[in-house]
Amino acid sequence: MKLSMPRFDQAQVLVVGDVMLDRYWHGGTSRISPEAPVPVVKVEQKEDRPGGAANVALNIAALGAGVSLTGLVGKDEAAVALSETLSAAQVHSDFQVIESHPTITKLRVISRHQQLIRMDFEDSFSPADAQSLSARAQQLLQAGIGAMILSDYAKGALDDPQPLIQAARSAGIPVLVDPKGTDFSRYNGATLLTPNLHEFETIVGPCANEEELVSKGEQLMQAHNLQALLVTRGEQGMTLLRPNEPELHLPARAREVFDVTGAGDTVISVLAASLAAGEPLPQAVALANLAASIVVAKLGTAAISAPELRRAVQAEKGSERGVLSLEQLQIALQDARAHGEKVVFTNGCFDILHPGHAGYLEQARALGDRLVVAVNGDDSISRLKGPGRPINPVESRMSLLSKLESVDWVISFDTDTPEELLEALRPDILAKGGDYDKQSVVGWEIVEGYGGEVNVLTLFDNFSTTAIVEKVLDKNQ
Repeated sequence: MKLSMPRFDQAQVLVVGDVMLDRYWHGGTSRISPEAPVPVVKVEQKEDRPGGAANVALNIAALGAGVSLTGLVGKDEAAVALSETLSAAQVHSDFQVIESHPTITKLRVISRHQQLIRMDFEDSFSPADAQSLSARAQQLLQAGIGAMILSDYAKGALDDPQPLIQAARSAGIPVLVDPKGTDFSRYNGATLLTPNLHEFETIVGPCANEEELVSKGEQLMQAHNLQALLVTRGEQGMTLLRPNEPELHLPARAREVFDVTGAGDTVISVLAASLAAGEPLPQAVALANLAASIVVAKLGTAAISAPELRRAVQAEKGSERGVLSLEQLQIALQDARAHGEKVVFTNGCFDILHPGHAGYLEQARALGDRLVVAVNGDDSISRLKGPGRPINPVESRMSLLSKLESVDWVISFDTDTPEELLEALRPDILAKGGDYDKQSVVGWEIVEGYGGEVNVLTLFDNFSTTAIVEKVLDKNQ
C-alpha cells in the first residue's frame, strides 16, 4: 500500500476520555533493602508525562494537527502539571474539575531502563461526573472538528458514551473508540473500534485462526452498528474489518519491542488525525501501524512526532536517498531540517563522472549533513556544450551519481541555470567546484539573499570531462 504524509496541519480532533498523569522516577540501583528483599532506588530524576486520553491528545499535537481535550481531573497539583505540559504542546485543554477526587496518577519507578514498580493514585468518578463531562464535550463538537476520539480506560469519564456518539454522528463527525470492559454495546453506532486482541477475544471468545477472527469481527460490527473494526494483535500486526469489504491484514514491523506503554494511544491518535486530514481508512491504518512500530522502541508513554513519522514513510517509499522529483525532494528537505540537518546544494552536467567529480562532491558533502546534486538535463547540456553532448543521457548520469556515498539526493533541471531550484529548495549552502570566485557562481545572490552561504571548493587538476571527450575523439580520428 502506498503511504504518504497527510496534511495534519489541516486536521482538527476532539479527544474525550480518562485523563491521567504518568510520573516517572529514575535512579540507580546498587543494593537490596535490609528491610525487605527489594532493590533500593536512589531517585535522581523525576519526569511527568500526560497519560491516558491526555497522551492521545499529545500524540495528535506532535503530528502537527489541532487538538482539543476534555476529561475529569481533581483540584490538585497533578492537574496543574497536566495543564501546563499540554498547553506547552499546543493542546487546548477544557477539563471538568471534580474537587472530591484526585487527578488519576500513575507513578513508575525506573532503574537501568527497567520498570521496577507502578503505583496508581485514583478514585473512580461517578456517573453524575461523567454526565457533566458529556455535556461539556458536546459543546466542543463544533464546525471544523474532523474526528472525535473516545479514550476509555474504564475510570468513569465515559460511563455512558452514547449521547456523545449520537451527537457526533448527527454532525457527520467520525467517532473512534479505544474500548474497555466486556460490554461493547456501550459503543453502538461508533465509526471505528480499536480493541487489542485480548479485549476482542474477551468479547467474542477465542479465535483459533484468521477465518474465525474475521467471522466473529463481522458479527460484532453488525451487532453494534459499527462502520469498522481494527484489532491490534501485537507481534501479529493489525487486522482491519469493514462491512462488505475484504479484510486488511497488516504485519507488525520488524523493530525491537522495548516498551508497549502507550502504543494503543499512538495507533488511535494517528488514525484520527489521518482521517481528519482526509486520508482513506486503509491508508490511515497503515500509517498507524507504522507509528506503532516506532513507539514500542521507546521507553514509557511517548508521542510520535511528524518528522519521525515522515522519515519512516519516506523509508517505506525507498526515497530516503536517491533520485527524487521536486515534490519528493521538498518533503525530504523538510524532514532533514526538522532533524536539525544542514543541506548543501551543488549542480553540474556530470556527463562523464571522473575522480575530480568524486573528490569535489566529497568536499561538498563535508560542509553539511545532506548533499543535493542538481543535474543539467539533456537539452540543457546540448545548449551549453554544443552538438554531440551529452555523452550519457540524464537518467544514466543521475543513477550513477545516486550511487556515490557522498550524495544523498539527485534531481534534474531543464533550464540553463539552477536558479529556479534554488528558489524552491533554499539550501543552507550552495557549493561549486572549479575556478570561480563567489560572484561568478550562478545563484549566489539568491542564496545569500535568504541568509544562506556560498562556498567555492578546490579545483581538482588533471580532470575534465571536456578534455576526456576530446582525448577520446582524437584517438578515434
